[in-house]
Amino acid sequence: MKTTRLRTPSLVSALLLLMLTSMSARAQDADDFLSQLHSFRVSNYISLDAYYRFIGSGTTNTLNQIIAGINSANDAMNLLTKSTSGVLTTEQIEALNKEFDKFKALMRDNINDVRNTGYPDLRQVSDMANQALTMNDSATELYQIAQENSQTKTSPRLEAARMGAVKIAQMMAKYSVRTNSSVAQTFQGSSTEAPLDEQAREFEQLMAIVVKGKSDDALDVILNDVAAKWQFIRGSYINYNENNVGFVIDRYSKRILESLTTVIGLLQQKA
Repeated sequence: MKTTRLRTPSLVSALLLLMLTSMSARAQDADDFLSQLHSFRVSNYISLDAYYRFIGSGTTNTLNQIIAGINSANDAMNLLTKSTSGVLTTEQIEALNKEFDKFKALMRDNINDVRNTGYPDLRQVSDMANQALTMNDSATELYQIAQENSQTKTSPRLEAARMGAVKIAQMMAKYSVRTNSSVAQTFQGSSTEAPLDEQAREFEQLMAIVVKGKSDDALDVILNDVAAKWQFIRGSYINYNENNVGFVIDRYSKRILESLTTVIGLLQQKA
């Protein structure tokens, strides 16, 4: 009888440990899934930004940037389809993958137009811009569903940093078509996208959330650097109809995006 009494608590402890380990593994899988979905959204806007610059330059370097963005989004999508987290159904992931396939096909056709004729087909470029927005809106909706289904509570600062990264990438692409494209006067990107000044103010609201809370020296340094770079280009996004140096805006936006990627990593470590 004594032996039975001694073993029972041990068995209960082992079961509890197994349950906690399983829950921790599922939580990690869910967080990895959300991270890949975030990367997918950002990478597609990066490729779109590069395409708009490709219209004006036609350089191999810019073409390689388009390919790099598409490949990054493709890698993220492959990991999403292979995920065992269970936070989204197979049908939901496949639907997003089909939207991505449409975007890739339009990107391929638009690249070929520029390479073969020297100028873009405005209708196809418009279709691609609208497809990018539709696809990323779907990805954002699925991100929220996955977050709810996983019951994973991420900090408001981390979520704001992720949303801020998506927003600056989106703004960068929209600004790029205005300043780098030979067809900027007749084509201004997605027809349903919010104006740049509205997006800029949304970005500021998100950054206000990111800077709240306790931070260590490393995080403070990066956030201060983001704030400084944003102040340098803020006026160009707010007053986007004024003539500005497009490549400077693009460069500083990319640096802000890189810094926010680091911020996201640091905030994930603190979670």
